[in-house]
Amino acid sequence: MENQRGQWSSKFGFIMAGAGSAIGLGNVWRYPYIAGENGGGAFVVVYIMVVLLMGLPYMIAELALGRATQRNPVGAIITIKPGSHWKWVGVLGVITGLGILSFYSVIAGWTLGYIYKTGVGTGLNFQEFVANPLQSILLFAAFMLITALIVYGGIENGIERWNKILMPLLFLILLGLIIYTFTLPGAMKGVRFYLYPDFSKITGKTVLAALGQAFFSLSLGMGLMITYGSYLSKKDNMVVSAMSISLLDTLAAFMAGLIIFPALFSMGENPAMGPALVFIILPKLFMQMPGGTIVGPFFFILLAIAALTSTISLLEVPVAYLVDEKKMNRKKIVWLAAFITFILGIPSALSQGASPLFTNLRMLPAYLSSADFLSQMSFLFGDFSLVIGGLLLSIFVGWVWKANHAADEIQQGSPVFIKLKKLWIFMIKYFLPVVILIILLNLFGIFN
Repeated sequence: MENQRGQWSSKFGFIMAGAGSAIGLGNVWRYPYIAGENGGGAFVVVYIMVVLLMGLPYMIAELALGRATQRNPVGAIITIKPGSHWKWVGVLGVITGLGILSFYSVIAGWTLGYIYKTGVGTGLNFQEFVANPLQSILLFAAFMLITALIVYGGIENGIERWNKILMPLLFLILLGLIIYTFTLPGAMKGVRFYLYPDFSKITGKTVLAALGQAFFSLSLGMGLMITYGSYLSKKDNMVVSAMSISLLDTLAAFMAGLIIFPALFSMGENPAMGPALVFIILPKLFMQMPGGTIVGPFFFILLAIAALTSTISLLEVPVAYLVDEKKMNRKKIVWLAAFITFILGIPSALSQGASPLFTNLRMLPAYLSSADFLSQMSFLFGDFSLVIGGLLLSIFVGWVWKANHAADEIQQGSPVFIKLKKLWIFMIKYFLPVVILIILLNLFGIFN
């Protein structure tokens, strides 16, 4: 059975895989527009504080639960509290992973199309592009296939091997694009907007936006880090690993901002453009830039790599669950999970104008989400389900498993943790559940 589960072969491999799961569309696509909408530099300061105070302690809790039990989210909870209803928190995590993967891979598929589109420099009408049903489904299928092939390779030969290649490549492309955008006329105005905080712009909304973004960007709340933690050995220093993953994730988002804001200000565009920023504004910028037909494809290759390192980890959650709990063959289950996700994602692929039914399928109130199926899936799984999962998992670790038991697990391999033990126990038992509850209430507009 052990060879079915697998284990990380090196600390570097685990950190690259963990960073890969955290670094995704959330960093390069979502973070810049949320920073733009929330005052630029002021948001950056708040975001970094939130990652340190909230993201890091919570990530360590998930890793500890995974390593202590050597199981997936469902199995981990059953091991600690057999025969209780808490196992449904783990089930929620597995379902959330599949739900996010189903719409996330649709957006990821668009990045594949845009590598070609920006390279040839013609036909960059985004609405026409996403409203083409056959094209959307084929790009979505292609991305799911690439993801499944990597997860099929297992922990060491699939996920770890590819993240060791993809993550350094991603940072190299980011660095190259930053150097390029800094040469554009007027780029320094964008740098000032992004790096010089105007603290008068910080409101309750800024803080809550930072909380939400940190949570979603770090892949927390669905048991993904429980799954990755379960492949760690007892000698691994979880605290250092969690700090490394958080640092790389924050660095990737920060670097994405250093590409996007100088480019936007150079072209005189509004930084608070919202989600359309990457697929509508940036291709226009690339077309106006000297060398844009080279820079454009590189940017979307970067976005595709970022998305791929996340889709790999999202698919691993249900795969690990079925290998552990149902004793299924890993190779077969990868294809089954990928196929189910593909079927679930077809309505999202058709919801951007290709199908009137899915484009205007209003299941949720307008103040929670747009009418299209993809946006509603994004709210249900990418916002609501993650936050509920995070709230319940922090309560489970802090109060059911008991924070001091979790702390004992963390201390194995991390002897320095003893100095932070009391602070971490306070964070996981009291601070995190209260703050996560605030995010949850914010989703329903309580603070608007």
